[in-house]
Amino acid sequence: MNILLVYPATPPTFWSFAHVMPFISKKAAFPPLGLLTVAAMLPRDWSQRLVDLNVARLRNADIDWADYVFISGMIVHADSARQVIHRCLARSKTVIAGGPLFTTGYERFPEVRHFVLAEAEDVMPELVDDLRSGRLKRFYRAPGRPDVTRTPIPRWDLIDPRHYATMSVQFSRGCPFNCEFCDIIVMNGRVPRVKSPQQTIAELEALAARGWTGAVFIVDDNFIGNKARVKEFLRAYIARRAQRPSLRFRFLTQVSLNIVDDPELLDLMVRSGFKSVFIGIESPDESSLAECAKVQNTRRDLVSAVRTVHRAGIEVMGGFIVGFDSDRSSIFEAQRRFIQEAGVVTAMVGLLTALPETRLWARLKAEGRILAHSTGNNLDAVLNFVPRLDRDMLVEGYRCLVKQLYSPREYYRRIRTFLSEYRPVGPRSPLGRAEIMAFLRSIWVMGIARRGRREYWKFMVHALLRHRAAFAEAMQLAIVGFHFRRVAASI
Repeated sequence: MNILLVYPATPPTFWSFAHVMPFISKKAAFPPLGLLTVAAMLPRDWSQRLVDLNVARLRNADIDWADYVFISGMIVHADSARQVIHRCLARSKTVIAGGPLFTTGYERFPEVRHFVLAEAEDVMPELVDDLRSGRLKRFYRAPGRPDVTRTPIPRWDLIDPRHYATMSVQFSRGCPFNCEFCDIIVMNGRVPRVKSPQQTIAELEALAARGWTGAVFIVDDNFIGNKARVKEFLRAYIARRAQRPSLRFRFLTQVSLNIVDDPELLDLMVRSGFKSVFIGIESPDESSLAECAKVQNTRRDLVSAVRTVHRAGIEVMGGFIVGFDSDRSSIFEAQRRFIQEAGVVTAMVGLLTALPETRLWARLKAEGRILAHSTGNNLDAVLNFVPRLDRDMLVEGYRCLVKQLYSPREYYRRIRTFLSEYRPVGPRSPLGRAEIMAFLRSIWVMGIARRGRREYWKFMVHALLRHRAAFAEAMQLAIVGFHFRRVAASI
């Protein structure tokens, strides 16, 4: 049996980091972890190919080779996924679609006859049997949520890790919170299910065996959803790393803001090698946080919370939203002031969007305010619902906010604020050829060829004189800022 697995092309977004890749000689930021995991659930004697359209093109020869085509993606991949599906159907191939895009939006793809909805582990044996017999069902969906301790190690042999800036692993699924706009709890539930420490360490060792020594993104939507189990894993990883130096990865992940309430957990993450965390801060406005049930962010000093993480030695990447019913015209300046004061360098600001099957979708639909499905791209400046604020004012205010945040002056000022609080922890890794080349390219692109040259040189001198211990981090943030400026200009 020949199985072709296809991952769609990601359009330019905050998370694509497309404009960073040329600096570091990579093709994509992250590998398609979901497809790699599904591949590991298929029989080992079946032949498999994986084509990630972010690193390679899909050839007709690949399609013709396949007996079946598996495709998976996020909502943002809808256009690319549809193109792939049409190409495969035109060559008389059977397509099986899964992942978040299809789990909550399969009705938008009537041309696809077979879907794996939600999590795959518990339905894969049935799907494999049906593939063998050639009698496929329209839908495969388990009645419950799978035990992730039985999830296999991803098939890293199907990709070339050198094409990617960061590798990915998953420790848990689900989040205990109940944010109104979030679809993660719709797909993965509110009770975090976690892998065993030994299982996750085995996945990391598999990456090390493939020669990977760089950054690893733990893709959990809330890594600290089950704090006790996270601490158990981190202690086991620290102990194993002492025995095997090749496990000295740099980690990034996503957490909730209540991490600052647990100094022991924060310390364990620092000791394990975590360098940055994405936190959904959403808004400095207490009424907006209450509206969306972001209870973990209320009744606390948000600036102080961010600084606590920075002082521990971890950078906070922040998610922010404008367009809540509680928002007023002053929200744009309030967001800007907060982001600058807190030193949230990587500030991913988006318009509120109603995702399918979320509590927000249900509320707005009941109020007759839903206009269309979300594109999944928080940079397209398109609202899929009727806002309380004037629509044109909201969209224009959002555009101006993003462009202002990523203007050279504001952005470099924000890095300086971050560096004034940040405390690098652990031994400094020697710069490799890739890092040196990225720095040299930044000098040409940002210091000579592009606008913002003066701010770039002022910042570089400041970093050398005042923050030499964190100079590598400073220049990395400068390069990432180039991506954000390019993306902001497209809004």
